[in-house]
Formats: sequence, structure tokens, C-alpha cells
Amino acid sequence: MKICLVCEGCYPYVAGGVSSWVQDMIKAMPQHEFIIWAIGANESMKGQFVYELPENIIEVREVFLDSMLSTRRTQMSVISLTDEETVQIYKMLTCEDPDWDIIFDMFKEGGIDPIDFLLDPSFLRILKAVCAEKYPHLPFTDYFWTVRSMFLPLLYLIHSELPEADLYHSCSCGYAGMLAAAAAKHYDKPYMLTEHGIYTREREEEILRAGWVAPMFKILWIELFYMFTRCAYDAADIVTSLFNYASHAQRELGCDGKKQLVVPNGVNTDVFSVVPPKKPDGYIDIGAVVRIAPIKDIKTMLYAFARVEQETDRIRLHIIGPTEENPEYYQECVTLLEELGLKNAFFTGRVNTAEYLEKIDFTLLSSISEGMPLATLESMAAGRPAITTNVGCCSELLFGTGDTFGEAGICVPAMHPKQLADAILRMASDPARIERMGSNGKKRVLAYFRHPDMIQKYLDAYDKTIENYHIRKETQWQESDSN
Repeated sequence: MKICLVCEGCYPYVAGGVSSWVQDMIKAMPQHEFIIWAIGANESMKGQFVYELPENIIEVREVFLDSMLSTRRTQMSVISLTDEETVQIYKMLTCEDPDWDIIFDMFKEGGIDPIDFLLDPSFLRILKAVCAEKYPHLPFTDYFWTVRSMFLPLLYLIHSELPEADLYHSCSCGYAGMLAAAAAKHYDKPYMLTEHGIYTREREEEILRAGWVAPMFKILWIELFYMFTRCAYDAADIVTSLFNYASHAQRELGCDGKKQLVVPNGVNTDVFSVVPPKKPDGYIDIGAVVRIAPIKDIKTMLYAFARVEQETDRIRLHIIGPTEENPEYYQECVTLLEELGLKNAFFTGRVNTAEYLEKIDFTLLSSISEGMPLATLESMAAGRPAITTNVGCCSELLFGTGDTFGEAGICVPAMHPKQLADAILRMASDPARIERMGSNGKKRVLAYFRHPDMIQKYLDAYDKTIENYHIRKETQWQESDSN
């Protein structure tokens, strides 16, 4: 089977997290061929892959959002919209869930050119009507450029050549979900959606904190991503999540519960479960296995460790992971580390995680949003307890959901350096706790989070996606015949 994996802001440009999941999935399914449809932020990333691509990847299709926004009109053409198309464009602009089949058909390859459309009098008339009715307090020029930056990437993606596959699988909602929905509709193929976190909630948090979005347009941007999510949920034949709470959140956002499957992450226990205990050397060593990115909240980690260093100089913090994803944020973190005068905190860059864990007593995660963090699962598999923020399913991993293995770490509120520091000092002061919690975590991972089990569940999910697709088509044919 030829599977098109649609990835946004991750594989194959960024290491760790979802990208690691994609790489492991493809390598574990040599019986299938994969097309990678990669959506990146900047065209400077083109061809800059951080993974050696498995042999069963037969194509990588790259598209970049910044190149779309810089596209210019090349010809003058008059666009004539039907009454129904006008209605659906109005609904799209107001984030009121248009008939996406009509939108996809309008802008598919060979259809309306997005650049032409966004400057056409017919579009400007609709936009002026929306602005006058919904946003009368906003300057029209500001509103126009905001709408252009919101919808041009989407329409450009839909208008591009869509790779043909037997099944489409997006690794998130957002642009990836919309693109997979458009391609599945165009070729009349099954579509599976996997959410590692709750994409819409993460974008909402990001937009509320962002400086690049003017305050008066933040709600509009948030509504856009909620609309994208509803479209992806509606188009998908199967929607997977990593844990039960995420599945519940998907239903709250409009996902049909009949489509849902929970497929937990899994890790290579053959590699991590044989990591030997750290040899005592007079220090307690903490490993934070993370991408250096704002959502991981490295700054709160550094503020917390500054409190720790005020109490003891026998604890070291190793911040382990790639630094190239967000160079500006990484430099801010380095500057903060220097300003705080931290003597025992280090950025290691990318390393072999399993080998590095031999130097570590326990691990640390300070994220403001997570799904089911692979780094925490790998830590537990290696017999290292974890201190995490209470996000995603971290508390479920550390405390279990009905098993009898016991606690495997400490959970604290996000963005709370004092509580994070207190947890570090509490864990570091009790070697017996470290050993006990590490053992509990390893048992839990060996019981529930093995990589082969995860792969089999995704293979089964592909079969279920195809089955649901055929049921949906049969229902449509029956309804068509009855009419």
C-alpha cells in the first residue's frame, strides 16, 4: 500500500518528538511505501533533512508557507463565482464551516488561482461585506492583509499538485489536516488523522502569547484553526489520539466518537531497558531530553534550576537535544543561563539518548503542552524516574491508570519554577525514591508502551480506516439511490 504521510512543522526537518515517531513508523512498516508531504515554515529549510530517509520512502514533497506568502500575481483574469460558491467563501472567511468539497473543487490544481482570487473584485466584494458586518471597527486594509496571510497558504496548498496515494495520513490537524482532506477528496481515498497533542489548543496558546499577531486579530486566527480542526475531523475516516483525555478533548471539539481510536506511543524497550544504573560520583545528574523550543519552556526550567543552585552545588542539569529548530529561542535560553550565573547547567546538543542516560539519575520535562512525550517513556524504560509538568498524559504515565506499579515520578504545574525546583530537590535528596520510582516506571513501560505493540495498533488502524471508508461510500451510494 502507498501511504501519504502529511507532516507539518516536523519531519524530516526537526529531530525528536513527532519526527521520531514518523521515522520509527516508516522503518517498522517495510511492507508499505510512503510519500512524505512536508509542510515547512521557511523555504530555507528545503532539503535540510535531519534524518536518513528509510528506503520505503519513495518521494518527499516539500511545501513552505513563507514562499506562498511571497507569491505575486502573474496575469489578470476575471473570476466569476456562482451564488453557491459565494456563500461558501463567505462562510470560510467567517470560519462558519463551509462546504469544503466546494472549496476544494474551486481551488484544486487547474482551478482558480489563489493569487488571482484574492485580488479579484468578486472576492473583495465578499470581504468588504464580511468586514462591514463582523468587524466594522477594523480598518479594511488591515483586515485584508490579515485574511490574505490566513487563507493564501491554505488555498495555495489546495491548488498545488496533490500526490496520489492509496491512503492519506496526517500527523496533525491544521494545514496538514486540510491538505490530507483535500487530497483524499480529490482522489476519493481513505484518510486517517493522528493527533499527538490537541493541535487547536496548542495553536490557541501560541497565538495568545504571540507578538506577530495583532491583538485585534488573535480571535480570528484562533477561530481559523478551530475551523481547520473541524474539517479534518469530519473528513477523516479514523481519528487517533495518544490517551483517553485527548480523545475526550477531540469529541469536545466536534469529532465523531465512532471514528476514534486511542493508540498510545511505544518505545524501543530492547534499547532503553538495558541502560545500566548510573554509577555514583557524588553528583545528582538530571537529564532534560527536549527540543529547544518555546513550547518546552526551557526558561522556566532554568529559573527553577537557579533556585536549586542556591541550595546545593552537587546537582547538574544536562539539557539534551537539538538546538537548531528555533535558533532565536535557543540563544535567548543561553543568554538567560549566563545571566542567572548557572554553573552546573549545560546544553549538550544532539546525542545518543540511550547512551547519555547512563550518566543520568532522573529526567526533567517543563513543557507547557505535550501529548505523550517519548522522552518521558524512554526515561521510564531506562529505569529513570521523571519530573514533569502536569500536561498531556504525563500524570497518567507517572501514576498509572489503574495498574499497581506505583509512582514513577513527580508532577508539578506548568510555568511554576518554585514548585519545579522543590520537586528537583525532593527527588535528589532521596536515592531510595529515585531507585523505587525508576523501577516502577520501567515495569509500566514494559507492560503497556512497547514499540511493536504500537506499530501493530497503527497497522490495525489503517485497516479500520479502509473499512470505514468503504462503509461511508456504501452509505453515500445508498442515499444517492434513494434520492
